[in-house]
Amino acid sequence: MRFGLILAASFAALLAMPSRADAQTQVDVELVLAVDISYSMDFDELALQREGYITALRSKEFIDALRGGAYGKIALIYIEWAGTHEQTVVVPWTLIDSRAAAEAFAARLAEAPVRRTYRTSISGGLIFSAAQFGNGGFKGARRVIDISGDGTNNQGPLIEPTRDEIVAKGIVINGLPLQLKSPTGSMLDINDLHVYYEDCVIGGPGSFVIPVRSRDQFINAVRQKLVLEVSGITPPSIARAVPAAKPPRVSCTIGEQMWMQRWGN
Repeated sequence: MRFGLILAASFAALLAMPSRADAQTQVDVELVLAVDISYSMDFDELALQREGYITALRSKEFIDALRGGAYGKIALIYIEWAGTHEQTVVVPWTLIDSRAAAEAFAARLAEAPVRRTYRTSISGGLIFSAAQFGNGGFKGARRVIDISGDGTNNQGPLIEPTRDEIVAKGIVINGLPLQLKSPTGSMLDINDLHVYYEDCVIGGPGSFVIPVRSRDQFINAVRQKLVLEVSGITPPSIARAVPAAKPPRVSCTIGEQMWMQRWGN
């Protein structure tokens, strides 16, 4: 009799245990902030970029968007990337469910050293970012990679097929192309980086690009992008999905071509 009671209690406890899916924290969005730290960015630009994200996370608009979600919480991770083998998690997956949590994330980001390194592999940054989903114990209604950068892909896998593979997994890619410098001084820059991002980098339902053309615009652009990603709303005025039937307006291998012309490898 006693054995039967123990067995029944054990069975009841087993039924009460959460499944793997139930054990995951439900959030409105799992959001990867993937930030360019290649040598084409000077330290002033890197500091401005970091400050833009810190300020955005502390803003009233971000907190309002957070509270307006179905769950009122998101999962956030901050990654820096450059060349093919240069990706670093600066702040790991964190539950953001309040102003205090957002402030704590921003504080950790502010404490991290600002650095930069070689080459620009947008594809490498995207692959690394996509691999982070499922590792934080969260289950988002949406999965989004928010990637910022000031140049084209010039190392690693080609950007177009990489984008397509990631989007096929149900991940949305949004872009923040940084166009703070004139491209005339460098053989590796292009005039319309936002067009390259629109046609070659972003993808998925509602994906969008917000170009940054001046330092004064940067903080507002980052805040706007985060608010849109947290809320899941994309105003038609800035939304542009990757065209499925039309060829890109700029070659998606232009970065590799320019690198080959300059360095021959």
